[in-house]
Amino acid sequence: MVKTGYRRWITVGAVVVSLLVALYIVTGCTQEAGVGSVENKSLAKAGAAGTKELTKDERMAWWRDARFGMFIHWGLYAVPAGTYQGERVKGIGEWIMNNAKIPVEEYEKFAGKFNPVGFNADEWVRLAKNAGMKYIVITSKHHDGFCLWDSKVTSWDIMDATPFQRDLLMELSKACQKHSVKLCFYHSIMDWHHPDAQAPFYPNYNDTKKSNPNFDRYVETYMKPQLAELLTNYGPIGVLWFDGEWIQDWTEPKGKALYDYVRDLQPTILVNNRVGKGRKGMEGLSKSDEYAGDFGTPEQQVPATGLPGVDWETCMTMNDTWGYKSYDSNWKSTEQLIRTLVDVASKGGNFLLNVGPLPEGLIPEASVQRLKEMGQWMAVNSESIHGTTASPFGRPAWGRCTAKGNKRYLHVFDWPKDGRLEVPLAEGAFDKVYLLADKKQTKLPAIAGEGKVTISLPEKAPDAIDSVVVLVLKQHE
Repeated sequence: MVKTGYRRWITVGAVVVSLLVALYIVTGCTQEAGVGSVENKSLAKAGAAGTKELTKDERMAWWRDARFGMFIHWGLYAVPAGTYQGERVKGIGEWIMNNAKIPVEEYEKFAGKFNPVGFNADEWVRLAKNAGMKYIVITSKHHDGFCLWDSKVTSWDIMDATPFQRDLLMELSKACQKHSVKLCFYHSIMDWHHPDAQAPFYPNYNDTKKSNPNFDRYVETYMKPQLAELLTNYGPIGVLWFDGEWIQDWTEPKGKALYDYVRDLQPTILVNNRVGKGRKGMEGLSKSDEYAGDFGTPEQQVPATGLPGVDWETCMTMNDTWGYKSYDSNWKSTEQLIRTLVDVASKGGNFLLNVGPLPEGLIPEASVQRLKEMGQWMAVNSESIHGTTASPFGRPAWGRCTAKGNKRYLHVFDWPKDGRLEVPLAEGAFDKVYLLADKKQTKLPAIAGEGKVTISLPEKAPDAIDSVVVLVLKQHE
């Protein structure tokens, strides 16, 4: 299908849709004629022919094992970097179009300045992998509607609207395959650029009360064909991570229908709960049919006791913004990030940690440094994160605990001054205790009694942030 661009002109009293949009409609730019056509969907399904229908547990297996992933928020908003017309704009970087009330035709000018010649997909993926991350979730399209791939549905993309003219997602896909890292896509349901979506609501693109009469047309002729492109040309994709579901025109039934649509294209894919309405699935629901999506998504927080009964993933920034802002220097420490990762894993969740690349295509040095330091810790202790489950005895005062098989990984944040570590043990006798940092697995003195194990530790902690002690339980026949 020939790409069809669109553009909007906003006046005080009305919104006039351009001739290109009229052509988009008149020339039959419908789902049946596009990437999401029945023919192409059949081809996609044929590619999966013979594949056994997986249970949810089977689909979730790699994700539950991963525990740690990289979130990437990148797009045109990196160009203004939080500043518009000489003024610093409040709020997170990727929301600058809305927060600074930038007209569409003005925002479009950032595309001409988006030329990330420093982008190196291989370096990005290796940085994530070396940090101990098993998957990457990148913004294929954020709320501003700009696409980081070569879309055949629109010219509002990296290939047609920028001087860069390289398919970023294709390069990232190849690098992820090379390094065995799962590629996943964030995708915004709402769209501040498309006239059939939220676009007419300038200067408040994020209006949650107004309804766009053409929204269903946007879903069928634009959003679905684009999702089909992503799932058929860049896959297999690990996760579709939706957002922007709070708008007036989105409903839970539409979310369930979209969930079915993407699962029809790629049966193995995982979908977050924001495909539905109101971020359901984060209240401890145990039945997946009670809401659309496969896992919950707490944002910028770690639930105090986790979310028992559901899969969940905490997404978090390293500073105060998702998309790049040149003056945001409120960085979390490496200690805070490592202990947050451990805290999340100890409660049975995944940790999706964000980076916001510069417009040149480089990841901020502060982010790189923290990821390298996390990688150094993971090089020693990844066994205590990957493939683990929640702690069987809550949150001890000295730190956290993760579990895997007959091993209990004791994450000691506060090394006891008296050298004694007391651990609840109501699940049976133990076999041995050793430091994970000790490759020889030298046994530590330990005594069981009165429902606990008392471990004698060396005077000095192996790691000032988190030293891991492995308690191995006896296997029962």
